Amino acid sequence: MRGAPRNQRGGSSIAAVAVLAVLGIAGAVALLDDGKPDVDLTTLAASSTHSTISTAPLDTQPFAGTDGVVVHPRSEAAVFSAPDGGPFAKIGTAQFGATWLPVVERADGWVRVLLPSKPNRSTGWLVDEDLDHASSAYVIRVHTGSRTLELYEGAKRLGKWKAGVGAQKTPTPPGRTFLLGSIIDPKRSASPVVLPLGAHSPTLDTFGGGPGTVAIHGWPRPDVFGAAVSAGCVRVPQTALDKLQRVPLGTLVLIDSR
Repeated sequence: MRGAPRNQRGGSSIAAVAVLAVLGIAGAVALLDDGKPDVDLTTLAASSTHSTISTAPLDTQPFAGTDGVVVHPRSEAAVFSAPDGGPFAKIGTAQFGATWLPVVERADGWVRVLLPSKPNRSTGWLVDEDLDHASSAYVIRVHTGSRTLELYEGAKRLGKWKAGVGAQKTPTPPGRTFLLGSIIDPKRSASPVVLPLGAHSPTLDTFGGGPGTVAIHGWPRPDVFGAAVSAGCVRVPQTALDKLQRVPLGTLVLIDSR
């Protein structure tokens, strides 16, 4: 939603909210004159890699592909439980770089996206016209059973590499997620390049001072590639990381046990 919170824009919206309250319509959302939901964003928790939004609806097709469409909120936007349903969170314009989210479902004037917050596989609905749209032809596939990572552009496989994945007690979480950001920090000796995903460790609340965000990154020792040794992250050779750095944010990442 652009600009000030919707309920600061005039008497008609406030009156509509009052009518809904009198009628006792639980979870109802008033509409502005332009038909958009009237939401006070200051009352909503932000969906980010640092937050847990327990009321978020979970992904019902966690291993399905998408058509590659990704969206970016032009300004902080409300996230809804369903088209014309109640708001339960908000999403900002930046996470680790600009916020780009994969679209997993559509309805008239709405899109359902994967979210970066806990629990894993969280989703939410956004008003479509408040978003910028783009498309990623790429898909990253992580197979924890064979401990490999594949990068596809459309139907063409650009590469396959042995990868280090989560150990038995700190597994890499299965399901579809997405490339949330790209971090370059020369001070990181293990891997100056880190690609955070919109997924989190299922067993660790924090790791290395962070919130337990799962990422793809490099590693200085090759013996980890093809082994289940990490705290949940996916460790890849430099040749893989060089290609993955060129993949757009919001790109779908599919993690399975193959």
